[in-house]
Amino acid sequence: MIRILIAEDHLMVRAGIRAILEKVGDMTILGEASNGQEALELTEELSPDVLVMDIMMPRMNGIQAAEQLRSRKSKVHILLLSMYADEGLVYQALQSGVNGYVLKSSVSDELVQAVREIANGKKFLSAPISEIVLEHAFKPRQTSDTDPLASLSPREKEVMQLIAEEHTSVEIANLLSISEKTVEKHRANLMEKLHVRNLAGLVRLAVKYRLVDGDF
Repeated sequence: MIRILIAEDHLMVRAGIRAILEKVGDMTILGEASNGQEALELTEELSPDVLVMDIMMPRMNGIQAAEQLRSRKSKVHILLLSMYADEGLVYQALQSGVNGYVLKSSVSDELVQAVREIANGKKFLSAPISEIVLEHAFKPRQTSDTDPLASLSPREKEVMQLIAEEHTSVEIANLLSISEKTVEKHRANLMEKLHVRNLAGLVRLAVKYRLVDGDF
């Protein structure tokens, strides 16, 4: 039996994913998370075989959560779901150590197969994602030149996402268990590293490079 945790912030989408997986006989759903932080906590608590996780979530997105899980030596197999197939996002996801990447437009056809394959230690990519990977497999890629967020630390990305989600410094400090002064320092560092003059500039970059969804 494949033990699964679902992480998706939209209730209806989460219910749809659960319905697809519960129809097959070799999978069981251990729990559900509505953001990246909950996904981290429930993964550590429940030890699922597979984490099926949306790439765009509040509090901490799927890529950040995957990076955190890998840094904690978690053995969970991670399948990211995304509406987007742009090259920058795909490479961020693969570099975070995920085992699979499925487009939401293909979920009804590919989800069960993807879960089974990554649970058995294989990789799974939707066809458009495979094409991106193969097309650029032999091309040197300067991530830092194409994605300014590549120079940020995991904590800086986390703070930037929370800023883009309109959390105040006090709220960010409480969420991350750090001081308000530390939040302000992170914000100043972000503005300096990314060469922006105000918070609106940070938000624009967060949306442009898919740190947050433009519809948040």
